[in-house]
Amino acid sequence: MKVAIGSDHLGYDLKEQLKEFIVSLGHEIVDYGCFSKEPIDYPDVARDVARGITKGEAERGILVCGTGIGMAMAANKVKGIRAAQCADVYSAERAAKSNNAHIITIGALVTGLEVAKSVVKTWMESYFNGGPSQRKIEKIMALEQEE
Repeated sequence: MKVAIGSDHLGYDLKEQLKEFIVSLGHEIVDYGCFSKEPIDYPDVARDVARGITKGEAERGILVCGTGIGMAMAANKVKGIRAAQCADVYSAERAAKSNNAHIITIGALVTGLEVAKSVVKTWMESYFNGGPSQRKIEKIMALEQEE
């Protein structure tokens, strides 16, 4: 699977560690930045990763900032994207299976490396199973058309 990844300066170290982990699982990485610990604005990276998903440059995306909250908020503003902040494996599994999330976000200041690896692995091994959730996803996507 091709995975888009991005971070702000607070998430840079964790992003770099997760890149190695994802490659070790046999996946390909597309890195949208940031590329150093110099301060940047996380909405720019969230936008780039989300647009990479909508353009088909990657199948899924992972964003890392201080808490994961801001990245999720920004990515969800890109039409067609569903991003979920995940701090545990159950949330990661449900983000894929129930919510068909294209992107997960992780907080580097609140999530340790081993937990982050477990979250990523669980999410990447989980897939949307439709069923009753399909109708709910369609309603979420219809909200974009109302504005």
